Amino acid sequence: MGDAEQKEAVEAVAVDLWEPFLRTIPQPVPEADIVHDKFQVSKYLGEAVDQVRRQEHKELMAQGDETLKGPRQLWLYNPQNFSPEQADEFRALKDLQLKVARAWAAKELFSKFWEYQEEGWARRFFKDWFGWVSRRRLKPGVEVAQMLKRHLDHLRTYLKHHITNAVTEGLNSKIQSLKAAARGFRSFRNYRTRILFFCGKLNLYPL
Repeated sequence: MGDAEQKEAVEAVAVDLWEPFLRTIPQPVPEADIVHDKFQVSKYLGEAVDQVRRQEHKELMAQGDETLKGPRQLWLYNPQNFSPEQADEFRALKDLQLKVARAWAAKELFSKFWEYQEEGWARRFFKDWFGWVSRRRLKPGVEVAQMLKRHLDHLRTYLKHHITNAVTEGLNSKIQSLKAAARGFRSFRNYRTRILFFCGKLNLYPL
């Protein structure tokens, strides 16, 4: 299969919401659908939650309230991975009617968008979710919601293709960890060898 045929065979491309990506993709693969990576969307929503948490923590500390002094990571973790102690702590925090709890609820609620099979129902869900977030008036969350609204057409294509960059992102994260652990490499060859050794799933048993 030639280069042109390979490009024509591409049905969809999973990318971040970064505008340069969106401008570049149609040039080599004009027929491909653009699918926004749901894990990147979750990252944006998580960052909004953390911004709300930091601002609220600052406001509470000014009043001598240390409620949010310690549990930063709890708002970023998947509750399914909590230990029993973390689950109890998080449940108590959610019951305090904090702003960060509302931001977290918006992030968790949006995950249902990816479960829809019909585009019409997904759009209806998004409209309701967008209205709910807007009424909460938490600036970081509203800004992310507005960004997602601008990209809704590329969010809904996930319902058709169900692709993400999760494997690639995971591999890149592992490579960055290898690089950090080695404190750099003297040559690209050494860097490449380390990547292949740890990420290449090579069979190292002797013949």
